[in-house]
Amino acid sequence: MLGYVRNALKIQKSKYQTGEILRWLWHAWRGNRLQACLNALIGLLSVVVSLAQVSAVQHAIDVASGVSKGNLYWAVGVMGILILFDFLLSISSTWVQNLLGIKAQNRMQQRMLDRILRSQWHGRERYHSGDVLNRLEFDVANVVDFLTQTIPNTLSILAMFIGAFCYLFAMDPLLSIVTVAIIPVFVAVSKIYVSQMRKLTKDVRTEDSRVQSALQETIQHRMLIKTLEGEDMMIDRLEHSQSILRHKVVRRTVFSVFSNTVLNMGFAVGYLVAFLWAAVRMASHSLTFGGMTAFLQLVNRIQSPARSLTKLVPAFVSVFTAAERLMELEENPLDEQGEPVVMEPPCGIRFEHVSYAYDDGDGEEVLHDLNFDFKPGTCTAVLGETGAGKTTLIRIILGLIQPKGGQALIYGASPHPSPIGEGERHPKNNRKRHHKARVIQSPPLLGRARVGLSPLTRCNLSYVPQGNTLLSGTVRDNLRLGDLNASDEEMKEALHMSCADFLFTEHDGLDTLCGEQGTGLSEGQAQRIAIARALLRNRPVLLLDEATSALDPETEKQLLHNILSDKKRTVIFITHRLAVTDYCDQTLAIEKI
Repeated sequence: MLGYVRNALKIQKSKYQTGEILRWLWHAWRGNRLQACLNALIGLLSVVVSLAQVSAVQHAIDVASGVSKGNLYWAVGVMGILILFDFLLSISSTWVQNLLGIKAQNRMQQRMLDRILRSQWHGRERYHSGDVLNRLEFDVANVVDFLTQTIPNTLSILAMFIGAFCYLFAMDPLLSIVTVAIIPVFVAVSKIYVSQMRKLTKDVRTEDSRVQSALQETIQHRMLIKTLEGEDMMIDRLEHSQSILRHKVVRRTVFSVFSNTVLNMGFAVGYLVAFLWAAVRMASHSLTFGGMTAFLQLVNRIQSPARSLTKLVPAFVSVFTAAERLMELEENPLDEQGEPVVMEPPCGIRFEHVSYAYDDGDGEEVLHDLNFDFKPGTCTAVLGETGAGKTTLIRIILGLIQPKGGQALIYGASPHPSPIGEGERHPKNNRKRHHKARVIQSPPLLGRARVGLSPLTRCNLSYVPQGNTLLSGTVRDNLRLGDLNASDEEMKEALHMSCADFLFTEHDGLDTLCGEQGTGLSEGQAQRIAIARALLRNRPVLLLDEATSALDPETEKQLLHNILSDKKRTVIFITHRLAVTDYCDQTLAIEKI
C-alpha cells in the first residue's frame, strides 16, 4: 500500500539514508550543545510555569465563585508572579537565540568553508559558486536553527504534552484518551508526508540556488553584459529561473496547505468534543466553572503541542534537505593531509615520463611521456599553443592533480655534482637550451632529497595565476595573503622588486583600496601587485602563468631583471611571448598531441 502511494505521489528515494543524515546532524550538533541545553532548560521551565498558571487560574476562579476557600488577592498575585516568570523566560530565550545563535551559525560556516578549501581541486567544479554560497548561507542557518532551537523546543513540547495529559487524565481519564486519539493517525500518515515534502523542499532549494547563481553571475559580469548589450537576455534568464522557482513553491505550498488543513480539522473536531463533554459535566454539576476553565485550558495545552508536533514535520523535512545539500559539499575527498614537506633551497622540479588525461574528457592524453628538469636556480620559459598542456603542467607542479603515468618530483640541491647530459657539456657556450617535450632525456638525480609533488610540497611554491587575482580590500590585505606576518618594510621591498612603486606616487601606498577582482587598478598594476604577493611568500620555486601579459616591454624587462638577477629561486614562466625567452636559461616547448 505504501509503495502504491509513493508511486502515485511520484516520491523519489533520497540520496542519503535517514541514518546517515542523523549521524551527520549528530556530528554537527557537537559544537552547539551549550545553546541547545540552555534552550531546552528554558523550555522546560516554561512548561512548568505554564501548567502552574492553569492551576493558579482554576484556583482563583474557584475562590471567586466560592467553591474553594482562600484569599482572592493572593490567588491573583500568584497569577501575576507566574506571568512575570513567563515574561523573563521569554527574554532569556531571545538573548540565548541572538547571542549564541549567530556564533553557532558562524562556526558551522567556518567549518564548511574550511572543508571546501581543503578538498581536492577539480578543473570543472561540480557546483556553481552561487549554489555553494546559497548552501553556506541558508542551509547552514537551517541546520543550526534546527539543532539549537527546534530540538530543544521539541523537548519542551513533549514535556507540555505529557504534563497536560497527566493533569487532564487526573480530572477525566476518558476524555484525555479521546483527546490524544488523533496522534496515531498523525504517525501513520507522517511517513508519506515526509517523503513527499522532502522532495518538494529539495526542488525549491535547488531552484533557489539557481536564481542566486544567475544573480551572482550577472552582477559579477556587469561590464561585459553592458558592452554586449545583453541586459534583456540576462533579465529573461533570471525570469526563467524565477518562474521555475515560483512553480516549485506553489506545488509545495498546495501540498502543505492541504495536509495542514486535514490535520487542523481533526484538532478542531477534538476541541469541540472536549468542550461539549465539559459543558455536559458542568450542567450535571459534576464539574465546577473553574474546573471547566482548567479543563479547556488543558485540552488546548494538549492540542497545542500536538499542533506543534505537526509543524515539526516540515522542520524535519527542511533540515534533512539542508543536511543533504551540505553533505554533498563534503563528498569531494580532502587533499592529502600531513606535515608539509619543506625542501632546502634551491629546489628543482623534475618530470619523468609524465602522462596525464582528464577523467571528464575523451580519454586523450594532454601530456604524454614528458621528461624535463627544471633545475635549481634556473629560469625556464614554457611555450606551447593553446591546449598543449601548459596549464596541466602547472597544476601537476602545484599538486592539484597527480600524473596518470610517470612521476613528477621536487628535489633539493645536490651535495655532489650531477652528471652532464648530452648537449650540456659546454653550458657557457650553450646558455639557452631548447627542448621538445617528449625528446629530452634528463640525467638521473644522485645524492639529492627528492619527493613526489603533492599538496604537501605546495609549501615550496609561489604562484602567480593568469588574470586579475586581487581580492577586495587594501593592497596590504592582498600582500598579507603571501605572508601574514610581513612588515610594511618587507611589503614595500616586494612591491619595489615587482615594479609597483606607482602605489606610492599615484595611490595611497599599502592602504590603496582594491575593489572586487582588483577594480580601481589597471590590469598591469594588478599583475605587479600579484607578483609582489608571490615574492613576499618567498619560496624556492616561483611559477608565473602569463604574469606579465599586461606589462609594457620596459616594465617587463625591469621586473624580470629584478626577479632573476639573484638566482635565489627556480622560476618557471608560462608564456606566449617569445621575448620572455631572452631572459630564461632554458625553454620547454610543449607540442599539442
